[in-house]
Amino acid sequence: MPLTAHDWPIAASVLNFAPADPGRGDWPDQAEDVLTEVADAGFDHVDLTDSWVRPGDLGPRQLDALSQAAASAGIAIPSISAIRRSVIDARDGLDNLAYSHRTLDAAAALGVGVVSFGLHQALTPAQREALWFWRVEGHRDPEDTEIFALAVRRFQELGRHAADLGLLVSLEMYEHTYLGTSASAVRLVEEIGMPEVGLNPDIGNLIRLPGPIEDWREMLERTLPYTNFWHAKNYSRDEDPATGMAVAIPSTMEMGLISYREAVKLALAHGFQGVICLENYGGDGLSVCATNREYLRRVLPRRADYALGVSRVDQQALVAA
Repeated sequence: MPLTAHDWPIAASVLNFAPADPGRGDWPDQAEDVLTEVADAGFDHVDLTDSWVRPGDLGPRQLDALSQAAASAGIAIPSISAIRRSVIDARDGLDNLAYSHRTLDAAAALGVGVVSFGLHQALTPAQREALWFWRVEGHRDPEDTEIFALAVRRFQELGRHAADLGLLVSLEMYEHTYLGTSASAVRLVEEIGMPEVGLNPDIGNLIRLPGPIEDWREMLERTLPYTNFWHAKNYSRDEDPATGMAVAIPSTMEMGLISYREAVKLALAHGFQGVICLENYGGDGLSVCATNREYLRRVLPRRADYALGVSRVDQQALVAA
């Protein structure tokens, strides 16, 4: 039965929370406090963004405590987002690959259906000092066919592991990586060539750039057929044609450059039925995500008798959690 506005799994990111310390004796209380705060904002699903806690580095007892904390808060965990741990990092690629495997194992232990990985790397010192890190140049994946092929092989390895566990892998679009344009992201996932590996079309990461950007509609048209998970956020953007200057500021989904009313229609036309994870930077990000959740409930279909398009990825495991 197709999902509707009433039952669509919309998860809150925990990007806005300070890193947890699972090594402390009060770890269960730490976890429950955060997850209860997410639930109090009106969410019944949460994305375990690993800037808050790294599930792949938790032991069995810590994972069990996390699971119990979620149950106590009345919140489900349908997804994990592992960020800035590129499997092709020149120094730490192999360590990040091992961490990614551990994250898949942790996802299976928690009953999570999908894990999002990316190729973005740690912020540079200059990016960390900036008010908005995306206005400062960061890492760029090289134009190197061998390294691109390495990314394909390592994501295939993760895809095989995910398939063994009954999970899906989603690859997050991010600027200046092999997932940094709609064409390169599609090329990468097609080269991987596995039904368990799809795309996370986080085009908010791309429309915030200070230089020229792709049209957001064209990016979605290319990537939605491969989409099995979705980070959703929006930015207000202004451009000065005379100077080429562009400025992007975080906004609500309703008020930003991307029309998510139109984006949702495009997603449905391509058969998307997966988890939507809401993100926002700056200020009270959780409250902005809650506002965005209510907006999404208004634009998602109210009845299950709408016509779904055909997607190129299998998304059924996404809503099992």
